Amino acid sequence: MIGNNFLVDTNIVIEVFKGNQEIADYLYKLPDIYISSIALGELYTGINRVSNREKHLKRLNDFLKLTTILNVDGETAAIYGELIADLYKLGKPIPTNDVWIAAIAIQYNLTLLTSDRHFEEINHLKSSYPTH
Repeated sequence: MIGNNFLVDTNIVIEVFKGNQEIADYLYKLPDIYISSIALGELYTGINRVSNREKHLKRLNDFLKLTTILNVDGETAAIYGELIADLYKLGKPIPTNDVWIAAIAIQYNLTLLTSDRHFEEINHLKSSYPTH
């Protein structure tokens, strides 16, 4: 995979589901959209916490038809370990799931689309917000 492809963070998918047309239009113009199994797990967690589960599950399944899911493997784990250690050395830990998501983005040389600024603490991670 080359660096002009994008990994979507959980918050970007949620924005699309909330009706943010600007972000949806941006995503649908991309040649390839990737999502991590970690972000997918976060989305399923949210779906299982709401009353209209079936509606949200259908929306997610429709979105997933446009994406490629990337899973954690041994290489991801090695990158994750380096990132966590670096963040602790800096005294700037971030949520564990986000470090896994960053590790996958780095592993596959993808730009992470996110609205979370704490990803800026991670060296070697290319991140962007779709409307900037």
